Amino acid sequence: MRRVARTAAAAVCTLSVLTLAACGSEGGDTATDAKKGGASSAAPTKDEPFADMSGPEVVNAALKNIRKATSLHLAVDMKTTDTPMKADFSTSIGSGKCTGTMDMGAGGSMAIIKIGETVYMKLDETMLRAQSKGESEADTQAAVDMVADHWMAEKASDPDTKDMIEFCELESLLKEFEDGDTEAKKAGTTTLDGTPALRLTEKDGKESYTILVSTEGDPQLLQVSSTGGDEPMTMTFSDIDKPVVAEKPAAKDMVDLG
Repeated sequence: MRRVARTAAAAVCTLSVLTLAACGSEGGDTATDAKKGGASSAAPTKDEPFADMSGPEVVNAALKNIRKATSLHLAVDMKTTDTPMKADFSTSIGSGKCTGTMDMGAGGSMAIIKIGETVYMKLDETMLRAQSKGESEADTQAAVDMVADHWMAEKASDPDTKDMIEFCELESLLKEFEDGDTEAKKAGTTTLDGTPALRLTEKDGKESYTILVSTEGDPQLLQVSSTGGDEPMTMTFSDIDKPVVAEKPAAKDMVDLG
């Protein structure tokens, strides 16, 4: 569970370079800091979801299943020592389509549309000014007047662009969700946006982690959240295997940087 939380934190921190925001340490590697053997769940009741599985078995099955996703909607809400950050993306493997938004609080916001190898980006004035620190006021204002709230087309292979589409690289992101949880405890049932779910929890020092797994069909990851640490976070998954709709912005809304 800690590995899942840190995957989200790492991805958000990568994108935070846009606004010069600094993220704290991700902490140790779960592979080395997780307690071997783990805690056992309480004895299952007759009507308990996945009654024949332990907490760690449910979590590991959910992680295994999410890695099979061909597309999904991903929402991340995170607070760092510098600024709140929110990401909301629909992304896919194979179709090359992705849409999403990033909100860096005081650092501004951006929107992304990826279609194949072309990435369309739209930055607001706040983010443009944050990126223009060190430039003259005249140059900064010229960039704002020309680019702010307009779409720009870039190649997905461009090094700077690649850092900005971290959440569009679904295959790479899902590879980080390795199983190996040994501590999760079942903590009753709940619902998330109307979907019945099993709640599982575990602790790591002062941090508490909660994971929600769908009880409809095979275990499917719905949400991971962490509290009590320096960077509390919630990561929510939905629309698994649903087609991603991405359309090229209208010409009137674009700016030609060439």
